[in-house]
Amino acid sequence: MGTTNNSDRIHGLGWIPAAMMVLMLAVLALPGMAMAQEDMTMIRSDAFEHHQRPAVRFVHDMHNEMAEIDDCSVCHHVYEDGKLLEGETSEDEPCSSCHPAQPESGELGLMRAFHKRCITCHDETGKGPLTCGGCHVKN
Repeated sequence: MGTTNNSDRIHGLGWIPAAMMVLMLAVLALPGMAMAQEDMTMIRSDAFEHHQRPAVRFVHDMHNEMAEIDDCSVCHHVYEDGKLLEGETSEDEPCSSCHPAQPESGELGLMRAFHKRCITCHDETGKGPLTCGGCHVKN
C-alpha cells in the first residue's frame, strides 16, 4: 500500500550529486571572478568636470586577445605633425595629454577621440558594442 522501496529513495536523492557539482563549480569560479575584477580597466578621465555616463569597464588583456590586437599602438597611438609614428605608444600618458576635454577649433577632443577609436574599430570588425549603453553600463 503506502510502502516505498529502496529504489524510490535512491532516485529521489538523485539531485544531490548535481547540486554538489554546481556548488563546486561556483566555488572554483570565485577566484577567477575576483581576478577579473583586478584586471578590469576603467576608461574614465579626470579631464571631464562632469561625466554624463558611467565609465567604460572591460578586461584589457581579454579584450585585446579576443580582438586579436597585439600592437599596443593600435589604441595607444602617437602622432607627430599629423602623422602616425609607427611603433610608438602612448601607454603611460593619459589620452587628455593630446586630446583636450574642451577642444579648440581643429583639435580632436577627448570624448570624440575615445568614441572614434573604439566605435570605429567595433564597427569595422563587426565585433563589440556600438551603442552608448553597450559600453557605458550602469552599475
